[in-house]
Amino acid sequence: MKLPRTGNSLDLDRRVHVMGIVNVTPDSFSDGGLHETEEAVGSAAGAMVEAGADIIDVGGESTRPYAPKVEEDEELRRVIPAIRVIRARHDIPISIDTTKAAVARAALDAGADIINDISACRFDAGMAPLAAATGVPIVIMHMQGTPGTMQDAPRYDDVVAESVDFFHERLDFLEKQGVERGQIIIDPGIGFGKQLRHNLLILRHLERYLELGVPVLVGHSRKSFIGAVTGREVHEREAGTTAVSALCALKGAAIIRVHDVAAGRDAAMMMDAVKNASQQP
Repeated sequence: MKLPRTGNSLDLDRRVHVMGIVNVTPDSFSDGGLHETEEAVGSAAGAMVEAGADIIDVGGESTRPYAPKVEEDEELRRVIPAIRVIRARHDIPISIDTTKAAVARAALDAGADIINDISACRFDAGMAPLAAATGVPIVIMHMQGTPGTMQDAPRYDDVVAESVDFFHERLDFLEKQGVERGQIIIDPGIGFGKQLRHNLLILRHLERYLELGVPVLVGHSRKSFIGAVTGREVHEREAGTTAVSALCALKGAAIIRVHDVAAGRDAAMMMDAVKNASQQP
């Protein structure tokens, strides 16, 4: 998968990649308020690079359930300095977590390489044309409703089949907009308009998403479904997160999106080793 800014590629077929999370928000469920200064951003990014991150994902608007909307100017104020700080210190691929085309464009101009759109280009009509024009990788996610409504009463007859159908429609739409299939990564949207059993079924049947023929990203880190199973509070969910990371890596996910990069890297490396084990010495 090409990164037009550098001409480099993400070799997502060879091994699992780890995406580290840097939220420059006051209200994200796990790391809200931790990266409010440029020095804090630089320190967090440096630690992730040292721990083996392959991508750093920067977001300026919380997408936790019932989170308030953030205006474009405020989102830009948050994310652009963060991206510039990371880019000045590291050549690691950066993704911009946004649903706004103007924010994505400014982020790419500031040094980002990837668009991560939880709305799958449904909230802003300018997002698909931007991806088509720039040729950058774009992550599209399945979500029932919006962050403000998604957990009111999510219902499915078959969550896996319905979300796979959603991706068939989105892939067709994006290709008609000029986005190459080779640019697209899909995210089943753990915790986005899903109840506990929906999240568990997606993980159990993750191989169904691989049948779409594009890389799969899973964002599960510290989320409430892990707390529902383990009884742990947000900052006590790292063991549960690592277990899910290992499962996703074993089942063929191309990218795992996590807060603790070192734990995610170890899980991915172990599962890659298991998958590549051979009887030959």
